[in-house]
Amino acid sequence: MHYSGNISDFGMDTISLAGPLEAKLKAVRDAGFTQIMLSARDLVGHPEGLEAAVQVVKSSGLRVTGFQVLRDFEGLSGHLHEYKMDIAKSMLEMCHALDCRLLLICSSTSVHATGDTQALVKDLRKLAMLAIPMNIKIAYEALSWGRVVNEFPQAWDIITQADMPNLGLGFDSFHMFATKTSLDELEMLDPNKIFLVQLADFMWTEIKSVEERITTARHFRVFPGEGVHSEALAALVNKLHSLGYRGDYSFEVFNDDYQQMPLPTVAQRAWRSAQWLGEDVLRRSVPLPNQIRLKR
Repeated sequence: MHYSGNISDFGMDTISLAGPLEAKLKAVRDAGFTQIMLSARDLVGHPEGLEAAVQVVKSSGLRVTGFQVLRDFEGLSGHLHEYKMDIAKSMLEMCHALDCRLLLICSSTSVHATGDTQALVKDLRKLAMLAIPMNIKIAYEALSWGRVVNEFPQAWDIITQADMPNLGLGFDSFHMFATKTSLDELEMLDPNKIFLVQLADFMWTEIKSVEERITTARHFRVFPGEGVHSEALAALVNKLHSLGYRGDYSFEVFNDDYQQMPLPTVAQRAWRSAQWLGEDVLRRSVPLPNQIRLKR
């Protein structure tokens, strides 16, 4: 079947699925996807070790969208900085072993990190330089509960100042909706420096506290079109497309309920979202909110 909406641009993340790595990869591939977002835990948690996990991924035929996630990295000093540099090097080595070209880093939430912009710029530049020999890009994402950087315009400012060819933006729709950042802010972005777009919906219109934001992000996300933000997601994807973004979209869906469902069932839910976004939204024929629920 031919899909004019570039369905291959959309992929799943293993965090939506329970079970062993092999079963996750099979469910994602059988659903129709050609790419998968992996976490370090997928590899180090494999019963036969890291090398076996890497081989399983390579044998699956799925392209690795990206590798996650380096947390609380930037802005530290002394022994804390050295510790996080060791962690970063290990993450890069695993990413390289997968032939993956993208490492995701989230803005720091650490109370021990400085808020000095130049220190953050220096650390991200240092990380990017470490990644260059491995041909790995660094996607820097603003967590909506980040201590200093919590909206994507702030992340973009630091990325611009760091001025490294392999340092770009990791964009997550959840955090944009949670902070109610205006869609107009996307105008400042260079689409060639958006390295990854992660998409998710959720089931309530308003998040009333930082605590609720964190809980929702980690436990109650749903696939695009399954929640109450279908129109906003459609507008976001259309906006990114109009700006010239032609990179990957990954479904970043943390959901405790999905972890208790059969893998093929969850993967098919994600596939319906990919069809909605690729076929309907990117063809400029945006459905009514939640219409995706009716497609079976």
